[in-house]
Amino acid sequence: MTGMDLIWLFFILSALQPVMQRRVLEFQRARKIAKIQEERRSRVILMVHRQETMSFLGFPLVRYIDVHDSEQVLQAIQMTDPDTPIDMVLHTPGGLVLAAVQIARALQAHKGKVTVFVPHYAMSGGTLISLAADEIVMSPHAVLGPVDPQLGQQAAASILKVVEQKPVEKIDDDTLILADVSEKAIRQVERTVNRLLADKLSKQKASALAKKLATGFWTHDYPISADEAREMGLNVSTEIPKDVLEMMQLYPQPTRQQSGGVEYLPVPVKRKAAK
Repeated sequence: MTGMDLIWLFFILSALQPVMQRRVLEFQRARKIAKIQEERRSRVILMVHRQETMSFLGFPLVRYIDVHDSEQVLQAIQMTDPDTPIDMVLHTPGGLVLAAVQIARALQAHKGKVTVFVPHYAMSGGTLISLAADEIVMSPHAVLGPVDPQLGQQAAASILKVVEQKPVEKIDDDTLILADVSEKAIRQVERTVNRLLADKLSKQKASALAKKLATGFWTHDYPISADEAREMGLNVSTEIPKDVLEMMQLYPQPTRQQSGGVEYLPVPVKRKAAK
């Protein structure tokens, strides 16, 4: 074999390596999902959004809940026997309200028990989906978040507040139009949350929680802990299965050009007894 042949072989193997790694991960995920389904006798659905990097340009590309996700989740639910429990693992910063509401409504309508697992975080639309579950199982330090609508980079509640505090004649037409859309968006999300909580909380408590989550009581990135979610009246547990946590290791953050700022040896460490 000539030197040129070796160079070509090197390039071919280098090109195939990411493909092979992806196939191995896909096989491991499928095996882990099958294991959890068999042990819990449930349908397992995962929605994991990682920040990805474009291959050549290196720009960060953040994944969100979109209509493609809702199509796939709805299909999985439709393929599940009505009495079979559904276990959904969520790891997402949120996304389109339309897609999140579709998923939430489908989960709420499912006859069997619905459990949402949150290993790290399920913000915004992820929280909206979580509210549809009969039980939310979070890691001890995992978080949920408010579901107040966002218009572009602006919070709908903040746009309304600006309009309320300034004379109308000093507000441009575009801002007034945004305020009108903001009011409708907040009302729609608040009503949706109310409906998702109707079978879990009293009418008064559901209404109060919907208002708190949807109307800008906090900033949109406020982290709601498991303890705080329980105080709100949600059915939250922190007894998250080990298999669910191990599953997240099969969704690694795509490799970047620069190394990350966190490093550790990925093995359990136990304190040694003093001699």
